[in-house]
Amino acid sequence: MTDSTNKKSYAVIVVGSGINSLVCAALLAQKGKPVLVLERNDRAGGCIRTEELFPGFTHELLSSWYPLFTSGAAYARLKDDLAAEGVEFLENGYTTGVVGSDGKGLALRHDVGDSIQRINGLQAGDGDAFGAMCSQLFERDAGLTFGLLGTEPYSRGLLGLLFSQWRKRRMDGMVQYGRESLESFRRWADRELKDDRVRGMMAPWVLHSGLGPDDACSALIGKLTFAAVVAGGMPVVKGGGQNLVRALCAIIEKAGGRIQLNTEVEEIVLDGQKARGVRAGGQVYEASHVVCNVTPPQLYGRLLPGAPEPVREQANAYRFGRGDMQIHLALDSMPNWSDPELLKVPLLHLSDSLEDVSMSVAQANNGLIPAKFTVAIGQPCSLDPSRAPEGKWILWMQMQDMPSKLRGDAAGKIDVPADGKWTEEVSKAVAERIIDQLEGVMPGLRQQIVGQKVLSPADLESINCNLVGGDPYSGICSPDQFFWMRPFAASNGARSHATPYKNVYHIGASTHPGPGLAGASGFMVAEQIR
Repeated sequence: MTDSTNKKSYAVIVVGSGINSLVCAALLAQKGKPVLVLERNDRAGGCIRTEELFPGFTHELLSSWYPLFTSGAAYARLKDDLAAEGVEFLENGYTTGVVGSDGKGLALRHDVGDSIQRINGLQAGDGDAFGAMCSQLFERDAGLTFGLLGTEPYSRGLLGLLFSQWRKRRMDGMVQYGRESLESFRRWADRELKDDRVRGMMAPWVLHSGLGPDDACSALIGKLTFAAVVAGGMPVVKGGGQNLVRALCAIIEKAGGRIQLNTEVEEIVLDGQKARGVRAGGQVYEASHVVCNVTPPQLYGRLLPGAPEPVREQANAYRFGRGDMQIHLALDSMPNWSDPELLKVPLLHLSDSLEDVSMSVAQANNGLIPAKFTVAIGQPCSLDPSRAPEGKWILWMQMQDMPSKLRGDAAGKIDVPADGKWTEEVSKAVAERIIDQLEGVMPGLRQQIVGQKVLSPADLESINCNLVGGDPYSGICSPDQFFWMRPFAASNGARSHATPYKNVYHIGASTHPGPGLAGASGFMVAEQIR
């Protein structure tokens, strides 16, 4: 079959339409570059997916919270344009917290000083340890940590950053930073924190990178994520994240770009060591640059099957993490928290201790449905009452301790299929176990439920092919897959956002600086394309 060729040529084709893709396309379109975004699904947004699951209730099926975006470079550049398109980020002065299985909880405000006092109220000295942690992260180490996260790896900028930090810290200081960065969260918490509830409040934030509290680097990632939420807030988009997607698409189109849905890219068309476009539906779309928001196995398997063998081997060895389950509940009234202040918290965790978090992670890592889950409980109505009818409520729940492939049930009560695949029956049984846990802290919850939607790890992958095995972070953030080694160590020109082909770029959660809704990799690549 002979391909027909699209008559119009583009400066940049972006494959996929997640937040990194849309940020990249918007910035390039504003530079005057003709941009085409190709999306395989019937809607743009990637992991931003807003739906009215039940009449009058607006739910975020996947991601929901935007602290990384509102504090990042992409938002700083696009803030005025997004506001002009009607995007509004909402906060309420609260950030996160914890509730134990006994129903007792702690709510934290968007204020580090106040949070120190509240944590000290649980355990004298633990609040001070949190304050010292924040001082270290946001003062002593801020230049190096945020510099590493915000700088393109393998660039002159990174060399300049490391040299300036070496002059400031000298070798002993750099080694000390490296040691602290590799430490597990358990080792840090055992040394610095005394109270199980405080440790249980902070430990779940490690899971928001695909790690567990016993993994290397989990101290740095867990502390940084928790502290950034308390210090930076936990905003949502008014009316749902799809309004952010709509606004980014409008920015792209008003600047002359195009967004084409229901178009799956089959391969990148090469001319020697350069791409001349992509093939989709038997048609070639020509472009000077191609930017791909996909996982490494997709990029070097389906799209670039002729890439150098060492690169393909590393892509095939790329490791995805545990699965995730999302449960969305529509309630006919507000939850019956024992402490009414918990109604104000955007996102808190049901967690008793670090040990419980570690146990559920270990069980999931071994293919077992955990006997007891660490539950992230989101309350978007605490920030945006428009998400539900007056007096009603939404619970957005995420369990990041799910096995991608089932081997059994740690509690010995749920039968799993011999092939290890998630089924609707298994998903329902797991959801019942989770709601049983929630009933202990929100009495009468079952009677309040007017709508329930359960998404298993398999469901997540079916919605977004980048969520392999239901991994919401498109690859675990272990030391061999983080910072300048994300997605893998440099090989044959493939490193960070670069590929073996000089006009093909790699962005998304599988690339530096990792997962989250910051749009950072899209921003970095947009800065590189001239």
